[in-house]
Amino acid sequence: MTMEKKDIAILYSGGRDSLSLYALSMTGRHKDIPMARSIHCLHMLNGMGRFHDFPKRRLDVAKKILEGQVPQREDCPSTHYVELDCGRLFQGLWLDTYEALMPRFGGKNLVCVACKLAMHTKAIIYSITNYCSIILAGYAKRQSFYPEQTYVFMEKIVEVSAHFGVTTSFPLYEDFSDEDITRHLLEDFGLPSTGGGERKCLFCQTLTTATEKEIGQYLDYMIPTIKKYIDHVLSGQIKKAAECFPPGNKCLTQKSPA
Repeated sequence: MTMEKKDIAILYSGGRDSLSLYALSMTGRHKDIPMARSIHCLHMLNGMGRFHDFPKRRLDVAKKILEGQVPQREDCPSTHYVELDCGRLFQGLWLDTYEALMPRFGGKNLVCVACKLAMHTKAIIYSITNYCSIILAGYAKRQSFYPEQTYVFMEKIVEVSAHFGVTTSFPLYEDFSDEDITRHLLEDFGLPSTGGGERKCLFCQTLTTATEKEIGQYLDYMIPTIKKYIDHVLSGQIKKAAECFPPGNKCLTQKSPA
C-alpha cells in the first residue's frame, strides 16, 4: 500500500538536531516521520543572530549529499529553505515589556521561551498558508536544561498547533537523549556531525533558573493572545494583529499585551 506523502515544515537552525530531522525527512527512515512530498526548512530570524550564512550553507551541502545517495529516485522530496523574521513578535512577547513581565513569573528570565514561542507561531502561520500539515522541531532530551525543550513547553505548543489544524511533533526528543546517537546518525548519512551550523544568537547560553511552573504560567498567559494574533494574521486583519503586541512604550499603563 502506498503511503500518503506529506508536506513537512522543519524548524531549521542549521544545528545537528534540525539537520538530522532534514536527513530523516528526506529518506523516510524514522518511524514517526511520514514520507515527505516537500520539505520546508524554516529558518527563523529573531534579530539577534550572527553568521547569517551558516545554516543555508550547511543545508546546501546536506541536500547534495543526500540526493547523491539516491540518484535514481524520481520521487525525492523537494527542499525549500525559507527565512522568516520573528523579531517584532519576539519583542512583543518579551523584550518590550520584560520589566513588567518578570515579577509576574517569579522574576525568571524567560527570553528564550518567548523567542521559541515566536518561532512556533510563525511556523504555524507559514504551515497553514503553504499547506504543510506537519511541523517538526529537533528538541532533544539531553538539552532539557533549555526552558523551551521541556515537556510543559512542548505540550502547550502541540495544543496551539492542533487548535489550528497543524500537527507539531518532536520525534527525536527521546532518541537523542545521548549526544553520541546524534553524531552516529549524521555520520551514517555522511553528513557533518561536529561544529555548529547555526547562527550565533546573542541570547545563547543565557542563564535562567525558570522551572516548568514559571514556563507554564508564562505560556498560559501569552497563548490566548497568540491565538488571536494568528487568527488576525490569517484573516488579513493587520491592524488587529499589530494591536495584539503594541510596543512597550505604548503599553506602560496596560496590564496585558492583549
